Amino acid sequence: MQKLMILAATAAALVGQPVSAEPDPAKASVAVAHRDLDLRTEAGVKALDRRIWRAVVAVCGEAPGYDLAGKNDVRQCRRDTRAQATAQAEIAIAGAMRNRAIQVSSIRN
Repeated sequence: MQKLMILAATAAALVGQPVSAEPDPAKASVAVAHRDLDLRTEAGVKALDRRIWRAVVAVCGEAPGYDLAGKNDVRQCRRDTRAQATAQAEIAIAGAMRNRAIQVSSIRN
């Protein structure tokens, strides 16, 4: 199964990283594994969403409290990066649902 890739480099190119945030260049992209999750369940989807959010925070960095412009840049990076990752997650979830068997049950007593 494919791993979701969060392409923060693309978001950074579009939005720009705040200078004061000093993101770790090694974390320009983070793979979010989901093979261990059952994406056919609500719990699996929520777990994936939490993993994506942690990765988004890691790749977008943080800005100090006194740097309003930096904080705004980080917020925008997080919005853009999460939207991109969520689109990829929806594809993975749809794929999991596609492989799910259709349960046919009698409606008679």
